[in-house]
Parts: sequence; C-alpha cells; structure tokens
Amino acid sequence: MLDDAAQGFGASHKGRKLGTFGLATATSFFPAKPLGCFGDGGAIFTDDDELAATLRSIRVHGQGVDKYDNVRLGLTGRLDTMQAAILIEKLKIFDDEIAARNKVAERYARGLSNVVTVPRLAPGNTSVWAQYTIRLPEGTDRDGFAAALKAQGVPTAIYYGKSMHQQTAYKQYPVADGGLPGCESLSQDVISLPMHAYLTEADQERIIAAVRGAIAG
Repeated sequence: MLDDAAQGFGASHKGRKLGTFGLATATSFFPAKPLGCFGDGGAIFTDDDELAATLRSIRVHGQGVDKYDNVRLGLTGRLDTMQAAILIEKLKIFDDEIAARNKVAERYARGLSNVVTVPRLAPGNTSVWAQYTIRLPEGTDRDGFAAALKAQGVPTAIYYGKSMHQQTAYKQYPVADGGLPGCESLSQDVISLPMHAYLTEADQERIIAAVRGAIAG
C-alpha cells in the first residue's frame, strides 16, 4: 500500500502517525502545507531498505554506484540545503503549530456549524487542518459568497473546483452507474477559509462574522 500524506503529515489514525502505514508514504513540504519550506520540497517515508535505496537512486538521475553510473530512469528530486535548514527549524515547533491549528478549527466549528456544513473528524483521528473547508448551503451562489468575503478583506480558496473524474486526464476511466453525483456536488459547494497556526482569535471572529453575514445576505 502506498499512502499520500501531502496535506496530512503530522496527523494520526488510532494513535499511529501518518507515514507509518503501508509500504511507503509521500508528503509535501510546499509552502502552503502545515509543515512547509520556502520553495518546493517533499519526502517519502518507508522502512523498506531496498525501496529506500531505489528511491535515493531515482532522486539523483537514477544513479548507481557513482554520479555517472545511471542504472535507471531518474529525476532531479533533491531537497536543497536551504529548504532542509528551514524545515529542521520549523519541525521543532511543528507540534505546537498543530495544536494551534486545532484550536482555530474548534473556533470555526463553534461559530459556523449552524449556518454551513463544517468538517468533522471521525473517532480515533487527528488532523493538521491543511485547509479548513466548509460546505455552503444548497443553492448558495459560491462566487457571490467569495466576493462578499473578499470585499471585507477575507480571502477564500476552492479545493477543488473539479472532481478527479472530471479532469481531462481521467475522463476515459469508467465511473459507477449513474456517475458520481456526490463528488460533483461537493466540487460545486465547498470553499476554504483562512487557516494557519497564527490566526488570532480577533481576526477569526471577523472571518466568522463575514461568513455568517454573507450566508444571511
């Protein structure tokens, strides 16, 4: 099993951290991620020594015993020293930032759960809240909602405007009988609010008020 923790690194399931399941787990250190560097970066976690050796080879042009002995097709996937130095320092406060993100998520849930659909964690899980994504009530003009928040200085984002099966690269793959109405509906209704570890309570109250006002209006 291969796991994708690009937006979930630091979270856990039934007491086990993501990255300890399956054969290998990939994560991203893109700046927008909970543990982000200042450019592109990422990592793969595995306890399989043979796979780790292969991945190290792929990371550096597919090299073998030396830099000019390329034994497989590879790429340039090395994390540069500057990004590694940034991540080492940010990793020291990562647990504190996860705790802060959870407080932000709890405040959003308290302030918005009676006007929009808020995300909820399944029992036994924790989240790092890479985004805080709400679902707008059926019939809400999402573009109008985003514009109303923008007018009050509140940015929003949509993750993601198309479901996977609607992407050009995947359109030839079969879907279930009747299509995937749940996925398609979510793609039309979801929108994400500001989320980071340093969002102050005052700023968050202003965001919550803006959301409630846009829904009521």
